[in-house]
Amino acid sequence: MNKTEFITAAGFAVSLLFHMTQAEACPASCDCKSLGDTKGVQVDCSSRELTAVPALPGDTKRLYLQNNSLTSVPPGALDSLHSLEELKTSDNPWNCDCHILYLRLWLEDVSAPSLAKAICATPAPVRMKPLRQLTGNELGSCKRLLPIKCLEFFWRDLVLIAGAIITLILVAWALKFSKKLVCQLNLRQPAPRAACCR
Repeated sequence: MNKTEFITAAGFAVSLLFHMTQAEACPASCDCKSLGDTKGVQVDCSSRELTAVPALPGDTKRLYLQNNSLTSVPPGALDSLHSLEELKTSDNPWNCDCHILYLRLWLEDVSAPSLAKAICATPAPVRMKPLRQLTGNELGSCKRLLPIKCLEFFWRDLVLIAGAIITLILVAWALKFSKKLVCQLNLRQPAPRAACCR
């Protein structure tokens, strides 16, 4: 086998491995179809009674999530879909409280048409209202947006910052005091006055 044949065979093996990995990345509850030359995947998860968004292939170009039982999308669940071109999320019973904010902001950036078709099912005051029309007050406030661990880190960091500021003040004061002390010692010697003693 010459060098050219080896490179061709190696390229074919890598391509085959890549396509096998793509097929394995398709969620079991969805149908995936390669889009050929566009080098992407169409993932059809519509009408599957899904209550959560499954893990999706990173090269998803078309994603169909309509007509399911999705009420929210956890933060970060869609962030890996960099090549997404088409998305359908209509006909899901979206729960439009503060937990829907991630989905709303993500749809504003990626798919305005999908945001226009996302209709709130709950809570009652916003029922049948489009998600894009909700204000901050209507989205409500969650009593605890940050996990307890984050709050612990906040207090720890605050104490560390205060300690660092106090340390810097003490070091500056010590340097100023030591400069005066050195100047006073220099004055007691018969040598000419030091330039630092002003």
